[in-house]
Amino acid sequence: MSTITGLHIPLVTPFDAAGRVDLAALERLAHHCLGNGADGLVALGTTAEAPTLSAAEQDAIVDCCAAVCTARGVPLTVGAGGNDTAAAVREVERRSAQSGVDALLSVVPPYSRPSTAGVVAHFERLAAASAVPLLVYEVPLRTGIRLGSAALLELHAAAPTIAGVKLAVAAFDDDALELLAAAPPSFAVLAGEDQQIFSIAAAGGSGAIAAAAHCETARFAALLSAVERGELASARAHAWALRPLVRALFAEPNPAVIKAMLHAEGLIPTADVRLPLTRASRVAVEAATTALAPHIPA
Repeated sequence: MSTITGLHIPLVTPFDAAGRVDLAALERLAHHCLGNGADGLVALGTTAEAPTLSAAEQDAIVDCCAAVCTARGVPLTVGAGGNDTAAAVREVERRSAQSGVDALLSVVPPYSRPSTAGVVAHFERLAAASAVPLLVYEVPLRTGIRLGSAALLELHAAAPTIAGVKLAVAAFDDDALELLAAAPPSFAVLAGEDQQIFSIAAAGGSGAIAAAAHCETARFAALLSAVERGELASARAHAWALRPLVRALFAEPNPAVIKAMLHAEGLIPTADVRLPLTRASRVAVEAATTALAPHIPA
C-alpha cells in the first residue's frame, strides 16, 4: 500500500437492543462514511470499544469492514497490539493475514510504561511479524508515555514497513513539528487529535484518523482537500466551523457522544456503549446537537 493519506474514520461498534454487535448497522455506517468523503476506515480502534469485544466479534467486525472497503476500493486499517509484546506479535501475524486488511494500527504499549528502547524493540518485533504496513498509535493520554519524533523516525529507518503514525498528542508542539519537518514521504503523519487536523495537515501531515468525522464527514474531507490544494483560508474556515462540534463530541469519554449523535440520525440502532463506559448524558448530547444543528454552514 502506498503512503496512507486523507480522511480515515475509526468506526464505532453498533450494538442492538440486546447488546449484540449489529453487523448490518456497521455495514450501513461504513458505506455512509465512505459515501460522504472518507478515504478509508479503521476497525477495532479506541472508538470501536475494542477491549470490550470478544475475539469472535472482532473477527466479524473486520470481515464486515473489509468487505465494504474492498467493494469500494479503499484501504482498511485494523487495530492490533497491546502491552504484551509476545501476544501482540501473535495478534499482528493473524490480523495482517486476514483478507482485506491493508494496514495495522498499533498503540504504544500502555500501562507498562516501558523505556523508549523497549517501545522501539516492541515495534520492531511487530513490524517483522506483519504482512502489511504498520502505523504507530502515539497517544500519551492513554499510554502514559511519549515515544517522540526521534524514535519514530528511527523505527521507520530500521523497519520501513512501519509506515506512519497516528499522532494524538495533547498539544501541537516542537516535537510534532520536528517530526513533520524530518519525516520522509514514505512515512505518513496522520492527525489523531481531531482539534489538530488543520494544524497538522497545514504543516505537511498526510491526513487524519478522526473519530469526530462520523459526523459532518463531508466537511472534514473538505478541510483536508482544501489543504491539499493549498487553499489554507478555506481549510481554516472549515476547521473553525467544526471546532465546537469536535469539542462537544469529546466532552465525555469517547465514543459515547458520537454514538448518541449517530443514533439520533438513525445510523445505528442504539446509543449503547459497553461498561466501563456509560451512555452520554443528556447535557452532552444537547451540546453536541446544538453544535451540529441546524447544520454547520459550508
